[in-house]
Amino acid sequence: MDRLAVDVAVIGAGTAGLAAYRAAVSAGKRAVIIEGGPYGTTCARVGCMPSKLLIAAAEAAHGPARWQEFGLRLKGEVEVDGAAVMARVRRERDRFVGFVMAGVEKIPESDRLRGFARFDSDHALLIDSGARVEFKSAVIATGSSPSLPAMLRSIGDRLLINDDIFSWEDLPKSVAVFGPGAIGLEIGQSLHRLGVKVLMFGRDGHVGSFTDPEVREYARKTFQREFYLDANGDVQAISVHDDGVSIMYRDVQGKERRDIVDYVIAAAGRTANVGWLGLEHTSLLLDARGVPLFDRQTMRCGDSSIFIAGDANNDALVLHEAADEGRIAGDSAASYPRVQPGLRRARLVIAFSDPQIAIVGTPYAELPAGGYVMGRVSFEDQGRSRVMLRNQGLMHVYAERETGRLLGAEIFGPDAEHLGHLLAWAIQAGFTVHQALDMPFYHPVVEEGMRTALRDVAVALRERVA
Repeated sequence: MDRLAVDVAVIGAGTAGLAAYRAAVSAGKRAVIIEGGPYGTTCARVGCMPSKLLIAAAEAAHGPARWQEFGLRLKGEVEVDGAAVMARVRRERDRFVGFVMAGVEKIPESDRLRGFARFDSDHALLIDSGARVEFKSAVIATGSSPSLPAMLRSIGDRLLINDDIFSWEDLPKSVAVFGPGAIGLEIGQSLHRLGVKVLMFGRDGHVGSFTDPEVREYARKTFQREFYLDANGDVQAISVHDDGVSIMYRDVQGKERRDIVDYVIAAAGRTANVGWLGLEHTSLLLDARGVPLFDRQTMRCGDSSIFIAGDANNDALVLHEAADEGRIAGDSAASYPRVQPGLRRARLVIAFSDPQIAIVGTPYAELPAGGYVMGRVSFEDQGRSRVMLRNQGLMHVYAERETGRLLGAEIFGPDAEHLGHLLAWAIQAGFTVHQALDMPFYHPVVEEGMRTALRDVAVALRERVA
């Protein structure tokens, strides 16, 4: 058996793993990065980038639907060439993956170990290629995989995850999407707008990442007007037939229905890839899901020399958080046993549905009871939104009752990606509502809707004082 002694062993070569490796090397440590699967991050290969390519095609196809209200006429119909759509998705996806691969190839070959690693102790890894790596510290950055609900596992080849969709050579005629979270909404709405029949089923009323009941209900009704969505899906039976997957369910009106779809897409969350790591051979304490307990400021697992970053810790499953966590974990692993907290930014989660979704800072469900005030704005009559015929949406902004400091927001509306960024910057900077209102707002822009919500918060704060 080959034996290798290093300062830092990084398990996983995704966004978090690459950031951790680079941080450790920059600190002057001997580090290796271990990967058993294909190189190329989840974002580039099956996540952020290919999904946005699909969304861009869907937005282009959907544009003429608004033309009549602008006084425009389309002679004939827009035709969707599914094969051409998917060819561009695959071509551009491969281009983005190529950029990641180019970065990986710059890593010295001696630092890149191929194979799946398992812990043999708190300071050693066994790789299925036959090597043993002894380390002073390690970073777990093994990512996550789509969760597969038990009722879907018998579907076989007609059950898909987002990884599969971006390898399609053509569009199907129909799909059922289980899970109206960010991934499900983005993919489901895009397929619908590209001419695919879509049925979407959720659980417990969840839609997107919303925790604010009023915003969530607004979003549910909006999506439901466009395609079939039951956020409390009552699916009674699923069976596979020669012509597709048969789904027996009770619809939103309570009527029993049966539909046959070409494929079922599982978009019901993700599971941390830690089950095969041999964590039972370490001293790490695990949560109920088998994920090591860790400090999200240092990424350290308990009082060990093992750190965890990215989707593997099942905390903040977005790329910029994975990159930050990887860098923090790499710095911490390199400086162990001297471990310092790293920069954690204000929460910012975005879904590129239409309307868009943004959760910023502290969401509604985590607000201090009785310790906040709220402001709201509807985008239905917001000037710029109405001019563009994108006037659907609702935004709630939350501020601390005693100080007026901005806490968070839940946004469903046009350009939520930009509104979310502005608010995230303001929250991280510690702005109060009045400081935010002192900033410039041009006219006419969608950001004026955010100002309306902030003014609403300011009124609530004055009423508290009165």
